[in-house]
Amino acid sequence: MKASHLRLVRKEDEASDEELVQRYLSGDAGAFRPLLDRHRGRIYSYVLRSVRHPDTARDLTQDVFLKAIQRLNQYGEDARFSTWLFAIARNLCIDHSRRMKHRRHRSLDEADDGAPWVERVPSEGPSASRDAMAVRFRGELATAVGQLPTDQRDVFYLRQVEGMAFAEIAKTLKIPENTAKSRMRYALTRLQEALAPYREYLREERIL
Repeated sequence: MKASHLRLVRKEDEASDEELVQRYLSGDAGAFRPLLDRHRGRIYSYVLRSVRHPDTARDLTQDVFLKAIQRLNQYGEDARFSTWLFAIARNLCIDHSRRMKHRRHRSLDEADDGAPWVERVPSEGPSASRDAMAVRFRGELATAVGQLPTDQRDVFYLRQVEGMAFAEIAKTLKIPENTAKSRMRYALTRLQEALAPYREYLREERIL
């Protein structure tokens, strides 16, 4: 790879989202590619957990970035670019859900390879019984999260998976920050109740 190309790659890697947005709006069409590469995986993961079908998630993820390009001149730096993208993704997922409301899915993690709060459950343990417990718990946790009301599940996901601060979550979901915190508390309470048979396991593994 030529030194000049290496410098260009390094420049793109070091540029902030906001810098790349401004460059794109100023006529540098190539500036959007790093934004796509930087955020596509997280947006896809979020969408997949909502629609629970890989092909649909890929299509909607593409739609998210097409919408982002169309509305890029509306982006304001009062929120992080990633927060703005998640807001677009959530709205598209809501629209999709409305169109497909007659279809029901059983598990939040269907056709997915797990999420950080699930991955905290050890896949290997000191004994076969411990391994079996971890497998059962993964299934129960996925089911419990899938049964949360949508508003609570959205907050839970953005907080636990994306690691967003409540202020960011509030901007993404367009709700007051205290509402976001309240929904998170309700979500955790529901999960703890649903997973009551695993109370000792939860305590030992420091989950929830």
